[in-house]
Amino acid sequence: MVAGLLVAVLLLALAIAASLAIGTRDVSLVTVIDALFRPDPAVTDHVVVRDLRIPRTVVGLLAGLALGLAGALMQGVTRNPLADPGLLGVNAGASLFVVAGIAWFGVTSALGYVWFAFAGAAVAAVVVYVIGSLGREGATPVKLALAGTALTAALTSLITIVLLSNSEAFDRYRFWAAGSLVARGLDSTLPLVPFIAIGVVLAVAAARMLNALALGDDLARGLGQNLVTARIVCAVAIVLLCGSATAMAGPIVFVGLAVPHLARWFTGPDYRLILLFSAILGPTLLLAADVVGRVIGRPGEIEAGLVVAFLGAPVLIALVRRAKPAGL
Repeated sequence: MVAGLLVAVLLLALAIAASLAIGTRDVSLVTVIDALFRPDPAVTDHVVVRDLRIPRTVVGLLAGLALGLAGALMQGVTRNPLADPGLLGVNAGASLFVVAGIAWFGVTSALGYVWFAFAGAAVAAVVVYVIGSLGREGATPVKLALAGTALTAALTSLITIVLLSNSEAFDRYRFWAAGSLVARGLDSTLPLVPFIAIGVVLAVAAARMLNALALGDDLARGLGQNLVTARIVCAVAIVLLCGSATAMAGPIVFVGLAVPHLARWFTGPDYRLILLFSAILGPTLLLAADVVGRVIGRPGEIEAGLVVAFLGAPVLIALVRRAKPAGL
C-alpha cells in the first residue's frame, strides 16, 4: 500500500509539472521554474505561467480532488459501483440553476455561476433524499439511485427547454457545460475552497461509516451504526464537493466514476484508503486530461471534460477485465 501511495503521489507531481510546462505556447522547464520562484512581470512567458497556467492547475487540483472524493462517497453510500456525481441528480441540478442564472438573471461571470451551481446541487440532493426516504424502509441505496435517475431526467428536460427558447443562454452555457479548466481564475475559485475543505473533513469522518454500510444495512445497524446520520453526512459532503467542482469547471463526468475503481486497485475495499487514493488520483486524471487536450488540439485545445473519458475509459476497462472490482 505504501508503494502504491508513493506511485500515486509521483503521478500527481508529474501531472502538476506537465500542467505548468505544456501548453499552446512553448515555455521551457527552466523558464517555468524561474516564473515560480523568480517572477519577472516584464517577461511574457512568466506572465503566461503565473496568470494562466497556475490558476488552471489549481482549478484542476481542486476540482479533481472534489470529484474523486465525491465519486467514492457516492459509490459507498449507494453501494453501487456505477455511481457518479450524475447519479443523484447533483450535476443536473447545478446545470439547471446555472442555465436559469444565465437566461433570467443575466449572469455572465464564472463567479456568478459558482453560487447558482452550488445552490442547484444542494437543492437536487435534498429533493433526491426526500423522495428516496419516502416509505417505511427509508432511504435505501436503490431508492436513492432511482430517485436521482428520475430527477436527472426531469431536470435535463427543463434545461433543454430553457436553452431552446434562449439562444444567448445556449451559447454561454455550452462552453461551461463542456467541462473546461480554461478561464477559471483564482478570483472565482478561492471562494469555494472553504466548501471543499468542509467536504473533505466530512468525507474523512464518513470513512468508517462507509465501511459499515458496505456490510449491508442489517449488519451496519448491528454494529451500532446510525444509517440516517451516515447517509446525511455523506450527502452533505457530496453536495459540497460535487457542487463546488461543477461550479469551477462545469459538469465533468467520468472522474467520479473511474477514480474510486482506480483507487481500489491499490487499496482493496477499505474506504479509509479508497478516499485517500481518490483524493490523489482525481486531480491526477483531470490534470492529465487537460494536458492531453492542449497537446492534441494544437494550435487550439480540447476541453478536459471531453478528453477525460477517452483517457480514463481504457484504464477502467483494463482494470475491470483484470479482476472484479473489490466488494463495496
